[in-house]
Parts: sequence; C-alpha cells; structure tokens
Amino acid sequence: MQSATSSRSRVSRLPLSRRETSLVAALALLTVVVLLAPALELPMGGAAHFADTRAWGPLPNALDVLSNLPFALMGVLGLRALGQLESSHEASWPRAAESLPLNTLDCAWLFFAGLLVTTAGSVFFHLHPDVLRLAADRAGMTIAFAGMIGLAVSDQVSPRAAWPSAWFVLAGGLLSVAIYHETGNVMPWAVVQFGGMGLLVALALSSARRNGPPVLGVRLGTVVALYALAKLFELADAQLFELTGGWLGGHAVKHVLAASAALPVLLAVRRLARHSAAPQSARLH
Repeated sequence: MQSATSSRSRVSRLPLSRRETSLVAALALLTVVVLLAPALELPMGGAAHFADTRAWGPLPNALDVLSNLPFALMGVLGLRALGQLESSHEASWPRAAESLPLNTLDCAWLFFAGLLVTTAGSVFFHLHPDVLRLAADRAGMTIAFAGMIGLAVSDQVSPRAAWPSAWFVLAGGLLSVAIYHETGNVMPWAVVQFGGMGLLVALALSSARRNGPPVLGVRLGTVVALYALAKLFELADAQLFELTGGWLGGHAVKHVLAASAALPVLLAVRRLARHSAAPQSARLH
C-alpha cells in the first residue's frame, strides 16, 4: 500500500486542472452568495403543509412516514455492495487493493450512509412536523447530498477533488441547517440546495474529462432527472391527493422517486465490483 500512498501524494501535488479551477470558482461563488444574500424567513423554513395526514393505527402521517423506507433500502444495499467490493478485492487480489479509487469510494460510503441518516431524520420529521425536526431532516439529506456531489466531481472533474468537494458541501449544508435553526434564515439552505443542484446539473451536462475515463461512471443525468421529478411531485402534493380521491399524496411519491435516484450509484458500484473481479477470473483460467 506504500506505493499507492506515494502515488496519491504525487497526484495531490500536481497543479490544478482547468476543471478543478472552475470547480473552486463555483464553490467560492456559492460561498459569496451565502454571505451577501439577504435573510429569508419563511414559515417552517418553506416546508409545505402536507396533504395526506391520515394515520394508520397509532402511526400518524403514515404514508409520508413509510415512504421513507426506500431510502433505507438503498442505503443498506449500497453499503453492502461497497463492503463486498473492498473485502473481495483485498482478499482475492491483494496487490490490486491500491487500484481501488479510494477517494471516490469514500464519497460512495458517505452517500449510502447518508441515505440511512436521511431515513431516520425524515421519519423523525414526518411523524410530527415542526421546526426542530425539520432541521434534523435536512441534516440527514445534507450527508447524502455531499456524497453525491463528491461522486459527480470524481467522474467529471477529478478523483482527487471528490473528497474535498464532498466535505465542503457537507460543512456548508450542516452550517446552513444550524443557521436556520438558530435564526430562522432559510437563505443559506436554499443556496446549498439549489446551488448544489445547479452544480450537479452542470457536471451532468459537461463532456467527459480528458485525463481518464469516469471512475464509477454514475449516470448523473438519470440522478438529476429523478430528483427533478421528485421535486415536481412534492410541489403537486395536494393536487395529486385530490386527483386520486385522497388515496395518495405527492409527497410520498417524492420520497420514493428521490430514493430511486440512488439506483444509478448502486449500479455503478456493482459494475466496478464486476470489473475488479475480472483479473482474478482471468488468472483462474
């Protein structure tokens, strides 16, 4: 592993590429916007009143609560796939451990772990929506979102920029949640959420980087499309509830669609696992 460490050290000392410079500029711009933007105070931080408030027995807001379970499912499947990838890679082909994209996989671990935290925070919030619980809900979302940004940066900018970018978004997101909880100012959170999504869209639309193929090859366009569709259903919560005769609200559908946006990441990890196992299979033959 010493050669892998020295290799990463040499890479970290290389000058910034054009894409890395553009990324730093974009993150700096978002920071300036947060610092200069006027305060924005909204009731419940802009969270809407949910249309479907039906209880199932002792469980209040049942569908809005239970529809968070797909987040947990994707989180468990993702962490399991990552664990299998790393353990099998090291056990069956020890010298190849250094070929694992560790910076990128750290972001994947953060993303899937964030989905589990998102499940807990969102269930906690939807059981009894209030300001404190909304902060917990958004804190969980921030962890998964930071991991997703890191993965996108790894594929479209550079692997070495992935982990710092993820930590930047994580720190900014958690700070914005704290600011909202203490002051009621939702503007920093809005900049993190929509500015981060704008960055994700820009990365999805950018051409393939020249200094090597994508590390995971996550289909960012699919991630963005599913998340955008989820937001549309969130906005149409009451309309869908009325259209379905009170059977299903848009907010529950939003949860399922947002969770399904993790599927391209899961599939990418599994592709990497199959690719990593190929040299071992070739040796057996």
